Amino acid sequence: MNTKSKNSLAQVSESPNLNPITYEVIRNRLIAMTEDMRVALQSASGSPTVTEASDFFTGIYLPNGSFASMGFQVTYQAPVVGTLIRHIASRPHFTLKDGDMFLGNDPYVGALHQNDVQLTGPIFVDGELIAWAGVEAHETDVGGMDFASWSPKARSVYQEGMRIPCVKLVDGGEMREDVLDMVLTASRLPAQLGLDIRAFVATINVARDRTTALVRRYGAATIKEVMLRMISASETRLRARLKSLPDGEFHASDFLEHDGHENKLYKVDVKLIKKADHLLFDLSDSSPQAPGFINCTRAGLMGGVTGGLFPTLAYDIPWNQGLLNCCEVVAPDGLVCTATFPAPVGSATVETIWVVSNAVNAVLNKLLACSPEYSPRTQAVSSGTMATFNLGGRNQFGEVFGLHLMDPLAGGSGAFASKDGVCAGGPNNAPVPSIADVERNEQVAPLFYLYRRMAKDTGGPGRYRGGRAVELALTLGGIQSADALIMTHGAEVPNSTGLSGGWPGSTVRQRFGVGAVEKGVTQSSGRWEELGPKPGHRLMTDTDVFEVRWQGGGGFGDPLQRDAELVAKDVRNRVVSQEAAKLVYGAIISIDGKADIAQTEVCRDKARNERIGAKNGRTEAPKQQGEVVGNISDNLSLRTSPQGIQVVSSAGAILATGSTRWREGAIACLYERLPDEWNITLHESLAITGWYCPINGDLLAVDVHERGLTPLDDIVLELKGLDYPAI
Repeated sequence: MNTKSKNSLAQVSESPNLNPITYEVIRNRLIAMTEDMRVALQSASGSPTVTEASDFFTGIYLPNGSFASMGFQVTYQAPVVGTLIRHIASRPHFTLKDGDMFLGNDPYVGALHQNDVQLTGPIFVDGELIAWAGVEAHETDVGGMDFASWSPKARSVYQEGMRIPCVKLVDGGEMREDVLDMVLTASRLPAQLGLDIRAFVATINVARDRTTALVRRYGAATIKEVMLRMISASETRLRARLKSLPDGEFHASDFLEHDGHENKLYKVDVKLIKKADHLLFDLSDSSPQAPGFINCTRAGLMGGVTGGLFPTLAYDIPWNQGLLNCCEVVAPDGLVCTATFPAPVGSATVETIWVVSNAVNAVLNKLLACSPEYSPRTQAVSSGTMATFNLGGRNQFGEVFGLHLMDPLAGGSGAFASKDGVCAGGPNNAPVPSIADVERNEQVAPLFYLYRRMAKDTGGPGRYRGGRAVELALTLGGIQSADALIMTHGAEVPNSTGLSGGWPGSTVRQRFGVGAVEKGVTQSSGRWEELGPKPGHRLMTDTDVFEVRWQGGGGFGDPLQRDAELVAKDVRNRVVSQEAAKLVYGAIISIDGKADIAQTEVCRDKARNERIGAKNGRTEAPKQQGEVVGNISDNLSLRTSPQGIQVVSSAGAILATGSTRWREGAIACLYERLPDEWNITLHESLAITGWYCPINGDLLAVDVHERGLTPLDDIVLELKGLDYPAI
């Protein structure tokens, strides 16, 4: 099935009477409106998920469901609320009038998963439909077989919590309390959910008031025209950028393990076909849908594509429907990323959708790497997983509580082509990621942090290092026991992949210490269990400890090319251990934290010789080198030759002629496991292959792939259309 983002509904024609100043004033007011909506939501909500971690979305939509402006929170949600709006329009039993608001959370209609509750309302002025406003936030519990509505043992969506395809919650400005009561009755946390829903109503009302004021001042036709021009302008700018990038096919895969029932590996496979000003994302080779809760629906797939596309290609372009108008998404029904009813999808946002976003981010950065203009902007994958920890029960006052811990947003961000990644920088699918203060979480839930700190040796190694991840340990405070839910992907998959020879960041590590703490002090007598990716629900007591370390960001470039003084600085700052400095970076660092440059060169030269292998020997570069006409990474250039375009390493090795399938000329080294210093655990179905230059042993790429299969060529340029000037 093809999913085209271009909306075919009729649009208003542009008016020549709209001058540039008026356009800019209204455009900025519409963008500011989503910020006003954010303030209203966070001011009224009582959930740390909303108030502290900003796990929500606000947006303004055209009458046809296209979004014209959005806030800078969760990008996944941008196209999804529009799906709900179009669902309303397709149901003849829904009549629209001023003050109506509609509630939904059904992933098979338009939500990402059941916990993402949405509210949208039409905005009428003088009887004319001007726009829609939409808001969404993650709610800790919406019912289902397990607390927090994450149900690792679910085999059907029926077991995962109440699904609301769409109901009119507010009728002409009046809250339908009977409908609200029905929704809240399904939740284990009705007070928290009810407060957030009322905050949603306030958020939509803010948008209605602001839009009405604009219409009163400038007229309905002008406001509609500005929204259309905003979408058109973003589309035009992105299409212009795409035209400047080379045509070709690009490939990336990412994986997630354990579906809640068995530790099976699932693949999200993205083939990007870029031609002129159009992008086609083909996910047809992804794994079939799972029997467990890791799947996402087609709505989630579009959310994942959006989360990877916007920050990577449209970092300086206003985010709206125009960006998606440049794209087409192809995937048949029944895949892990296009699950069909009634497949369970309760953990979609932190499982398959997240992995779709990783793969889209990776494949788009491979496209950017082929452009002399944009290659300096390339970045490895950031914070490749969102490990989940929920805690619920009754607090010391006998009140029901529930906490969805958002601290896992503090994974490391990927390294760039020119600098290290940001430690605890978080994912780029959430432009302003944030987490609650330790004291705030301890205030709203009976838990106690033993520590929350940066984790050593977690950033992906490279010439530029990925950002470090955070690690923490916590126990209960003030109560004897509570219900904990623990789950993740990426405990056995390095999702934060590197670029241009950079290694992935660390994998997730989860441990549970039974009887490991007494009165807030860790005991040596505790029994520690290494947890897999989906331990699920378990009872936690005030003598137990939960420890977790998240994924660091991917690295960029060969670690042996990292400045030894920077490695020494990392060792002094406890970013990198002395053992990893030698094993991973080939850097010899003294006990006092200083780099031994001479010994480092000896160590690195030995490592490069081992990469090449004695049987290969060192070959010499050709004496004549063609003219450089492009590049496909910072260490692989495109050069002219009588035989055609060649891919040439920085040492002069010719790796391919007449195509960009350069791996055929490189030396491959297969890793089925890595030393402990890498902090990477591999699923039994995964392997890693490093690709080396046959002349000097430089690391050119690192592929995470299915064991027993040869990695695919990830950059196949259309060389006929290559029109770069000589560099």
